[in-house]
Amino acid sequence: MIEKELSEPYPIYTYRYFVQKWPHLTELAYFKDDPDKKCIGCIVSKLEDQYKRNDDITRYRGYIAMLAVDPTIRRLGLGRKLVHRNIEAMRELGADEVILETEITNQAALKLYDSFGFLRDKHLKSYYLNGNDAYKLKLFLK
Repeated sequence: MIEKELSEPYPIYTYRYFVQKWPHLTELAYFKDDPDKKCIGCIVSKLEDQYKRNDDITRYRGYIAMLAVDPTIRRLGLGRKLVHRNIEAMRELGADEVILETEITNQAALKLYDSFGFLRDKHLKSYYLNGNDAYKLKLFLK
């Protein structure tokens, strides 16, 4: 599902890296009574420490690497729920901020992240392999 829904493919090693190192920040969604157990949504993130050189304070930065929702059930709130749960998990783990990138043409994603208070931190020219620009978005938690 992720490969179909994201604009840029990731090698299997990238998924493994995130899921094995931060399993508590990976969530898959399924319909409760679906006998096929088809994944209808997922979010994959990480949380790393960042050091501020001046005062040696450790700060924690969350990063939402991937969010995908099956197109047949979009606009029902699943993406919002996955992002909310992920941000709250990062907050509980001490995150100071959360960052991500999204294509500037992905209005649905931008609207979703705007609703959480993410700010457009940088415009990244030709960021994706397809040549599209991206915004780096940032949400301050502290």
